[in-house]
Formats: sequence, C-alpha cells, structure tokens
Amino acid sequence: MSKHRGQNGPINTKYGETSVGTLRKIYGQYFAAGYPETQKLSDVLAHLSEASLSQILRDHETGHLAHKIAKISK
Repeated sequence: MSKHRGQNGPINTKYGETSVGTLRKIYGQYFAAGYPETQKLSDVLAHLSEASLSQILRDHETGHLAHKIAKISK
C-alpha cells in the first residue's frame, strides 16, 4: 500500500467532483490512465497509479491544485 493512500481524504472532499479530463489538462494525457475523461476524481482516486497520486498530492499539499483547476476551468 502506498504511503500516500492515507492522504486521499482531503483531496476527495475538496476535489472529488473534478473530472479526469480536467486533471489531464493539468497533468497530461496519462493521468488516471485507463479511466474515461468523464469519470470523477472521487471515483478513481483509490485506484490511481503512484505517479498520478504523487502529482496531485504534491500540488494539494503546496496549495497549487486549486489554482491549477481554476485556471483550466476558465
């Protein structure tokens, strides 16, 4: 089990409704590989690869995730 898996709660609560498609615009086409763009983060969070999970956790912890999502959503 990943050392990051216990940190999913705050991300799921705050960003769970964000689509995989939106997150791919931020992190690249391989973010949440194998899941459709319309899938919500809350549905795939527990199944993310270590690479995808590390990217989103890093931005969440530094406070950059909200800004990146807002910028893409404009």
